[in-house]
Parts: sequence; C-alpha cells; structure tokens
Amino acid sequence: MRRYQVGDHVSWNSEAGRVRGRIIKVHTRDFDYKGHTHRASPDEPQYEIESDKTDHIAAHKGGALRKLRS
Repeated sequence: MRRYQVGDHVSWNSEAGRVRGRIIKVHTRDFDYKGHTHRASPDEPQYEIESDKTDHIAAHKGGALRKLRS
C-alpha cells in the first residue's frame, strides 16, 4: 500500500464527490476523531487531510487516497 507524508496533495471520494486536500498529520496508532476511534498502525497508518476548499478535516486510510501532482 502506498505511503503518504505530511504535505502531500491527495484526493478522495466523499458524499459530495471528489475532494482534494493536503495531509496535515499521519497516525500510526489508534486515535479518537470526531467521537470515533480510528484504527491505525505503523503498517496501516491513517491520514488527516485538510480540504483545499474548506477548513474541513477528514481522516482516511491510504487505500482511499490518490496522490496528486503538485
């Protein structure tokens, strides 16, 4: 599975369609986000991404993301 780093520009699908943003944090341990525990490990990290168009922050596994060209 592809690994991403803080600052990478990525896109993902949401209910509103395709969204773009920048990774702001990489989680390698379980973490609480918006009242839910998200599972993460060094082998399967989760990423916090800030949307380019809004101040919305999303959390996703790497399989849901696509890296965009800068």
